[in-house]
Amino acid sequence: MPLIRHARQDEVDALTAIGLRAWEGAVNGLVDIASMRRLAENAFADFLTKNWLSVSLIEVDGRPRGWAARENFDEIISDLWIDPDVQAQGLGGRLLADIELRISNDGFETAKAKTHAQNAGAIGFFRKHGYGVSWLSTAYAPKLDRDVEFIGLSKQFVVADPVLYGR
Repeated sequence: MPLIRHARQDEVDALTAIGLRAWEGAVNGLVDIASMRRLAENAFADFLTKNWLSVSLIEVDGRPRGWAARENFDEIISDLWIDPDVQAQGLGGRLLADIELRISNDGFETAKAKTHAQNAGAIGFFRKHGYGVSWLSTAYAPKLDRDVEFIGLSKQFVVADPVLYGR
């Protein structure tokens, strides 16, 4: 049975490996993975070393299989990575539901995420779970030395009652 819990500092290496494997699948065909792999690995390790307190993970049989983060403890899901070996088994949906509950319990009415616009898997995943596209932007990515299109997604938790005039 999957278990969702807070990450521990001693799990940084395992979570880095999961993030790296999932990243490789997400950018396959978009970047030269071989030349970017070390940079991506260092970025994951650095992020997780500095922000492990903001990370929730999902484990199966005592083994971490994915993780999500709210880097600034706000409404933005900064990361959500599921090991490719267990993708499409519902673990991402469970982890997303948990982080959405945390966002809602912290008083936010909307959850937000972003990804590169060619990441059809992530976009489809978030749309399947009730997210809509809220913006599209192009920004220069220095590490890639090119412009990259990003897409913002959001999901509103609280639906305001419509203002009714008359009966």
